[in-house]
Amino acid sequence: MTTSDLALLKERFETLTERESSDHVAINCASSQLIELCTVLRDDFGYDMLVDVTAVDWDAQSPRFTGIYHFLSTTKHEYLRVAVDCTDDINPALPSLTGLYAAANWHERETYDLMGIRYQGHPDLTRILMWDAYPYHPLRKDFPLAGIEVPLPADDVAEITGIRVISTRHGSILIKCLVLCRLLNGSYLVVGSKSINSTFGPSRWTPKWSG
Repeated sequence: MTTSDLALLKERFETLTERESSDHVAINCASSQLIELCTVLRDDFGYDMLVDVTAVDWDAQSPRFTGIYHFLSTTKHEYLRVAVDCTDDINPALPSLTGLYAAANWHERETYDLMGIRYQGHPDLTRILMWDAYPYHPLRKDFPLAGIEVPLPADDVAEITGIRVISTRHGSILIKCLVLCRLLNGSYLVVGSKSINSTFGPSRWTPKWSG
């Protein structure tokens, strides 16, 4: 976003503040104005693509959770980052952008799955990596790096892989691999007899998500 466009945007939304960034322009927005802001970004400033939705868990800080949105203008070839604090540290929630960007559907589901932020107005806010009954959100700061032992609910996957209890932080990667292989060729990927960590090694399978 150009300096002139940013100035125009700040005139329309007086509560917007610039956010420190080492790459693209970044702004802070109140959750109450998120829908209005994103509508203006899409319709008046040409940010027609929602590239990513993620979040930051600040742990002991309050607000604890900050939603992060990355937008791209495919005509201007410019990126913009929007950060929105969740007002509730216990039950974090943000407005859903599914009514504005189709891509928000899966992006918001992933962030809900891994960070526990609920997107109000989402048409199908269900987990996308972990199974529905999984009791944790693996990318939260209070989730231990070593993971928490949880029985794998799918008997057929457990039989094929030999993994009946997920006990490392690579659990979500395992589920993602299995889902992708199932979609691609109708069969599950055999990843090893004991754990995905022992088969592929920790360096290749450590998640690299960031806000």
